[in-house]
Amino acid sequence: MPNPSPRVSRPGTEQLGRGLNWSTLSSLIRLSNQSGTMLLMLPTLWALVLASRGRPPASLLVIFAVGSFLMRSAGVVINDLVDRSFDRQVDRTRMRPLASGALNAPEALAAVTVLVLMTASLLIFLNQLAILLSPVALLLAAFYPFSKRIIHLPQAVLGIAFGWGVVMAWAAARNSLDHQVWLLYASVVFWAVAYDTIYALQDRADDARIGVKSSAILFGTRAWIAVGASVCGMLLLLVATGWLVGLGPMFYVVLAAVAGFLTHQVWKLRGPVSPVIAFALFKQHVWIGWAIFAGIWAGFL
Repeated sequence: MPNPSPRVSRPGTEQLGRGLNWSTLSSLIRLSNQSGTMLLMLPTLWALVLASRGRPPASLLVIFAVGSFLMRSAGVVINDLVDRSFDRQVDRTRMRPLASGALNAPEALAAVTVLVLMTASLLIFLNQLAILLSPVALLLAAFYPFSKRIIHLPQAVLGIAFGWGVVMAWAAARNSLDHQVWLLYASVVFWAVAYDTIYALQDRADDARIGVKSSAILFGTRAWIAVGASVCGMLLLLVATGWLVGLGPMFYVVLAAVAGFLTHQVWKLRGPVSPVIAFALFKQHVWIGWAIFAGIWAGFL
C-alpha cells in the first residue's frame, strides 16, 4: 500500500458535520463489518457455557450478545474520536465519518452517550457482582485509544478490555469469580494480541510514519513469532481451563484442530503480508472463536 504524504488537518474540519443520519451512523459503528463484535462476544459466550456447565440461561446469552454489539459500537466511536487526526493521514481510515468531516465531535459524543446508556440499561437484568464489575469495561474501552500513543503493545490493552466481558459473564452466571475465570481471561488477552497484531499489519508503514505504536511495529519481521507465541499461550490456558472445569475429550479434539489451523496461519505470516491478506487472516479468528465455543459446549456432552 503506497504511503500517502502527511495530510494537514483542514481548518474547520470539526465543524463540517452534516448530521447524524442512518448512513453516517452505520459507517461510524462499522455496521457492515461485525468481526470486532464477534471477537468481543465469543469469549463471553465461552464463559457463560463454562460457568453454567453447558447450560447457560438463554437470557444471559441474549444480554451478552446485545451488550457486545452495543459496547463494541461505543468503543469504535470512542476510538475514532481520539484518533481522528491520525485517521486523516491513513488511506484505509481517512474516509471514516469523523476523519472526513462527515460527522463532528459533538455529534459523535452524542452517539457514544446513547450507546453507553443502552448498554447500561442491560445491567438491570444482571446480578450485583456483574453490575459492580461493569464500570471497568467502560474505563478500559476509553483508555485503549490512548494506549496506542504511550504503550508499544496496545494489543495487550485491547485484550484486557475485550477479556473483561469474560469476567462479567462468569460473574453473571455464577455470582462468583472462581480461579478458572482468570485463566480464561488471560487466554483472551493472548488471543487478542495474536489477532490484533495481524490486523495491525495492514497499517504498519503508516503507523510508523505518524507515530502510532503497535505490536506489528514493535516486533517487525518477527511479528509471526509474536503471533505464534500468543496463540500458544491462548491454547495452553484454554487447556488448563478445560481441565479445571472438567471438560470431556471433544473439547481437546477441537483445540487440536484449532492449533493445526493456527500453525498454518502463523506460517503464512513468515513472509511479506499484504493488507488484504492481513485482513483476511484477521477475520479467520472469528471462525476460530466459534470453533472454540462449539468445542466447549461439546466438552459437556
